[in-house]
Amino acid sequence: MNYMKYQLTFLCSAVCISMIVLNSCTTASKFTQEKKVNTDIENLKFTVEEAQEWTALFNRTSGWFGGDGIFAIPLNGKENETAKSTTKTMLIFSDTMIGEILDSILQPGSSMVHQSVAYLDGNEPKKDKISFHWDKNKENKPESLFIPNTPSAEKTDYYWLGDGFVNTALKNTTYIFAYRMRNLDNSDDWSFKKMGTNLIALPSGSLPPFKGQRQIETPNNFEKGEFGAGIFVNTKKAGAVNSDGYVYIYGNNKKNLTVARVKPEDFENFSAWRFWDGKGWNEDIEKIAFVVQDVSNELSVSALPDGRYALVFTLGGLSPTIGLCLGKTPYGPFGPVIKIWEAKEMEHKNYITYNAKAHPNLSATGELLISYNVNAFDFMKELKANPNLYRPRFIKLKFR
Repeated sequence: MNYMKYQLTFLCSAVCISMIVLNSCTTASKFTQEKKVNTDIENLKFTVEEAQEWTALFNRTSGWFGGDGIFAIPLNGKENETAKSTTKTMLIFSDTMIGEILDSILQPGSSMVHQSVAYLDGNEPKKDKISFHWDKNKENKPESLFIPNTPSAEKTDYYWLGDGFVNTALKNTTYIFAYRMRNLDNSDDWSFKKMGTNLIALPSGSLPPFKGQRQIETPNNFEKGEFGAGIFVNTKKAGAVNSDGYVYIYGNNKKNLTVARVKPEDFENFSAWRFWDGKGWNEDIEKIAFVVQDVSNELSVSALPDGRYALVFTLGGLSPTIGLCLGKTPYGPFGPVIKIWEAKEMEHKNYITYNAKAHPNLSATGELLISYNVNAFDFMKELKANPNLYRPRFIKLKFR
């Protein structure tokens, strides 16, 4: 199917797992902390194991039965605090499969939409606490929740989603990055292009299908990259211990990590965004530095209990290896890649794994819950053979 080819090329324009290289950032900067920080960016004591209960949460046979992406947005804005039983988290997905599976056989009539969301009540992976949502068209068929409607959009454009957060400084608006995609030649499955990076703004209290959504075109784009790969909200209201009051926005430019930041109250004022150039914060996006190489299109930066920061990603963009780099600040310098997991799914010749990221809001104390996506090159053939293939898997990183 076309969407599968789009997705794979968007994720990794030049797949070559054997050329993965371990890299580190050599830039340095001053950063004021509120407590003593472990400045070691090379050593981490940890154990890791499968989080089977979280993986099982998305093993479904009716309605939503597959998707990738999966960013977790706590609706109370507490990005850096462990979820409580009263916390509600919105999970956002990109390409999503909807249909029925009976006796491990995919039933006729399944369909794909470009986005869906789920709501999880509390901090435990219980199936009676999660609900999945998408829109429906006039024929009552599944439809995407976010359809491009900005001035530059064309009728056939569609969105893939990046990270998002609740901005407590702007009336608790939920902001989600959205990559506007376009197929340039309907006769050529590979003739697509990312046309721009937009923001979707959802007013506080919005519910699917989000009829009150706003869509905002951003000027901060690269020809072969984008912002929104991850977000770290370093504010006291978000629960950050070493708060400096900024929202950090991470980008992927040809598999290189880039960093921008802005005060939350200025999030829609793009002239207020500043870009890390390796020495300081520059207003010129063209001078932005490459902080870490070989990162995935989706990733995360999380604060650790000892004051360091953990960058989590799939090494090389498309591979079985989940890597972690330790940083002194949310923008580095980051140390060498620490390999924390090898996804067993890629032992199957057609299966692929990608876009690993941590979810601090859903993590237990002393742990990081990490997801990664699973897909296949010959998508429809593999999906018929294994209808529950296309869904996130989870691991737990436990600190010692």
